[in-house]
Amino acid sequence: MPGAHRRILVVEDDPETAGQLVEQLTTSGYDVDLAANGREALNQGAARDYAVITIDRMLPDIDGIAVMRQMRDDGIAVPFLIISALGEVDDRVRGLRAGGDDYLVKPFSFVELLARLEALGRRSETVAKETIMRVGDLAVDLISRTASRGNRRIPLLPKEFQLLEYLVRNEGRVVSRAMLLQHVWDLHFDPSTNIIDVYVGRVRRKVDDQQAYPLIHTIRGIGYCLRAPG
Repeated sequence: MPGAHRRILVVEDDPETAGQLVEQLTTSGYDVDLAANGREALNQGAARDYAVITIDRMLPDIDGIAVMRQMRDDGIAVPFLIISALGEVDDRVRGLRAGGDDYLVKPFSFVELLARLEALGRRSETVAKETIMRVGDLAVDLISRTASRGNRRIPLLPKEFQLLEYLVRNEGRVVSRAMLLQHVWDLHFDPSTNIIDVYVGRVRRKVDDQQAYPLIHTIRGIGYCLRAPG
């Protein structure tokens, strides 16, 4: 798992197994967080970005499969490695269909666990590259539906994010108000509405204020264009 993205969430309720995993993974160079039940897993999975989450099927409060399904419903795309004593074909198939990316049956070799984590980590980095659009120092994450410039998170309402996403997808192109109204609001052109100007103004303030250079430009009489200098 190259690069700095080496943080793993271990979801395991058995203290001995959890302790061994945390110790071995830490020794192998990973940053490891631990969740002892499903509720903790949901909270930590929503609060931090992980390269991989390892999860036990049988947890004391919420079944591991239910945890995975909830995270997937919440838009969390991190790969899951299911680690379980339930090793029948039906068990593995159910786990993978519920959102798991790999399945390891207890007892297992730690060397095999490391190999599977490295493979899932490479897949995670590839997915991240494909789902994050960048223009200059602006990053738009299509999975988490968030945006940032440099290290500063940009707070966007859902419709504001849709507007910014459309501008980014059309980087360097002039986008008319009619195009924005149709593709972002799914409405035909209404010459009497100023909703486009209002929303573009909001997004521009959030994206460009106090930045080294502006990204959103007004093309007088036509529309708008998002582009970085150079």
